Parts: sequence; C-alpha cells; structure tokens
Amino acid sequence: MTSRRSSSQAQYPIAVRRRRRPIAAAATAVALLPALFSASACGGPADAAATNDAGDLTVMTWAPSGTGAADRPGMTTLADAIGRDLNTKGGLNGRKLRVLTCNEHNTADGATACAQQAVDAKAVAVIGSYSQYGDRFMPILERAGVPLIGGYGLSQPEFSSPLSYPVAGGMPALIGGSGRQLVEAGCKTVSLVRPDTPAGDNLLGYLANALKPAGIKLLDVKAPEQSPDYTPVARKAIGKDEPGNCLTSALGAEPTGNLLDSYRRLGPRNTKIASVIGSVQQSVVDSTGGDSGPLAGAYVTGWYPPESAKTWDALRAVVRSDAAGGRAIDVSDPGVQTTWVAYEVFRQAVDRLNAAGRTVTSKTVTGLLDGGEQIDVGLTPPLNWGTTNMLPSTESPRLVNTWVTYQVVKGGRMTLQQPGFVDVRWVLTGGRPPT
Repeated sequence: MTSRRSSSQAQYPIAVRRRRRPIAAAATAVALLPALFSASACGGPADAAATNDAGDLTVMTWAPSGTGAADRPGMTTLADAIGRDLNTKGGLNGRKLRVLTCNEHNTADGATACAQQAVDAKAVAVIGSYSQYGDRFMPILERAGVPLIGGYGLSQPEFSSPLSYPVAGGMPALIGGSGRQLVEAGCKTVSLVRPDTPAGDNLLGYLANALKPAGIKLLDVKAPEQSPDYTPVARKAIGKDEPGNCLTSALGAEPTGNLLDSYRRLGPRNTKIASVIGSVQQSVVDSTGGDSGPLAGAYVTGWYPPESAKTWDALRAVVRSDAAGGRAIDVSDPGVQTTWVAYEVFRQAVDRLNAAGRTVTSKTVTGLLDGGEQIDVGLTPPLNWGTTNMLPSTESPRLVNTWVTYQVVKGGRMTLQQPGFVDVRWVLTGGRPPT
C-alpha cells in the first residue's frame, strides 16, 4: 500500500576546448507548490491516490518503490512535502494544487496505470517522475494532452515527445559527460557497466561518441538489474587491471553498491573508477566507506551542483520542515533534485500564466513552455523548449539541457572537480569536439 504524497573555456588535455557555464551562487525562491489531500489506494500494477476538488489544480508524480532495484520513493515523498509546504503558505496564487503520487513498480503495466490515473484525475501535468517505460506512458499522456515536466530521462520518448519537457539531459548527457571526464583523466580503455535492458542498450552510442575522438577503446559490460553478487561483472570490467583502464557504472544506486562490494574484494590496483549521478550519490559514498572506500577519488558526472551547494538550501528547508513529516528524503538523490527542479519550472509557468490573466490548464501550460520563454530556476542553465532551441537530433530533439557538472569524491564528499557546467551537446549529436 502506498500513500500520496555564463561562459568560460578550459583546455582539454587532448587539446579540445569546451564551453562552460557558471553555476548559480544562490538558490532561487522556495517553490510554492502543490497541496496534497492524502488518500491511499492499494493493489493492481500501480497504486495512486486521487480526489477531485473544484477549483484545485491537480498534478501527479510517479516513481517505483519496493522493487529493490530502481526505487525512487524520495521523489514522491518530496512531491507530497512540497504540496504540504505550499498549502501552509496559502497555495499557488491562491489556489490549492493537489499532488497525486503513484508507484509504478518499475513495470510497463505500472507505468501505464500511473499515466492513466493521471489522465482520469484530469491532471494539469505530470511532474518530476521516474520510469524507464516511456513508450508505454507517453502515448497515454499525449492523447490526453497532459505534459510531462522534468521526467528523469531514462527513456527515448521523454526526449522526443512534443509533450515532454525534460529539465536535464537524462542518462544520455550523463554517460556522454562521463566519457569526456574519463578522456581528461587519461583513460585508455573504458568499461561501461550498465543494465542489460533496452534503456541500457541506448547508452552505448553516447559513450562511444564521447570516447571516439580520443581513440579510447570501449568495453560493454552488461549487468543484471538486481544481483547480490556482481563479482563476474566487476572482474570483466577490471580485466587485466592495466594502467589506463577505467570503469564507469550506469546502474541504480543499490546495484552500484553491490558492484562496489565486489570491486573492493577484487582489489584492483590500476583501474580508475567513475560513475554517473544516480548510480553514485553521497549516500552511496557514505555507505561504501567514504574516503576509505572504493569511491575515494572517483569521478562522477552529474546534472546539477553537488548536494552540499547553497543552491539547494530551499530544497533542504522543505525537507526539514513539518511538511515532510519526519519522512526520510535524500537531498543528494538526483531523482529528488530533478523533482524539485521540475516543480520549480511548473511554479514559474503558473506564475506567468496568472500574471497574464490566463487560466491554468494543461493546454496553456504547454503553450507557455512551447513559446520559447526561458525559465531559470538557478540550478541548471536557463531552460527553453522553443523550436529554435531543440537538439538537432531525430531521436532526442527535446533534450534541450545538454550541460553537465564534473564532480570528484574528495575527503569522502562529492565536490565539484571544476567550476561551472560543461556542454556535451556535440556528444549527443554525434559531432566532433569544439576546437
């Protein structure tokens, strides 16, 4: 059962120049978002809570929970807390916004059921959700005209559907950025440890694009989504453990923890380890021994500033407030961070519609976001889903935020390896590095 709830340049070692954009130094205003009237539903492929009070705006956030592999319960818990926090402050421009949450159970049927329940509840938008089954949920949202704002970015439809408004570059940007980070680290061979799933298959091309200009060899290491022992996977990735060998993980946080246990037992001396945010976050660093664990010195590619940055103060304030009800919300979880950013985007969209005297509906929200106006929440470069800002890609035109951050584990903490954002747009379009 579940209840609802600017630009500088730096030199690559291989003489490739990259564009960087500064990270905002202060947080934007606390998101004034949805109120939730709790109810619960049990059973079936997806669990959701929904009521329908006249005058309220309704949105939904979904994520898997209780699966043991891809769980992101913090996303729905945060959505609930944001809603409660807003309600204590008078609502969103005087209106209450009901936040419905849904457990999609990491299954295609669960994703379908969550999307249908959002439609049935007449949701204005689905916000900050996590599912690898975009081919199942996006058609349902499209038929009803319901936009997806800030999906996690696991599936290709999230970057191609005209009703999807991603706030980060998803796994494509992360894995492409990880490749460039490892090029700078001097890797000669890179092993990609990734899920043996269609979503995992899609990562290979992006990493290959990142490594090819430097002539780095790529090894594909498929791994089960759930396993108590990843020793065979770690052994294959480590190989002969020669100097210049590097490993990057694109598994979930729990599987990555198990992979690191196997990695530590094998005790490689030369292999450098890297990962992407979501596979590794501060809680994973802590649980694997911090500065004395296998992630000491590890490279991590992220979408946003590290959790320790002051730009997350507004998020931390909500997590620590009575609105969270003492429930655990990991602020370092990129799913939680993406949910926060997505709700901030929605808040700004609603504010602009209200300022223009326009009714807030799914159609007016999509119209505003499609209009090319920049939305800046201070945690990413300004976002713009206008036609002229689309990615020149037939597969991922909606991937408008192609910027990532480079982080490194130092002193047991994830910190910025360098200031600012790095643009990996050329990687995502199969181009050449800027000179």
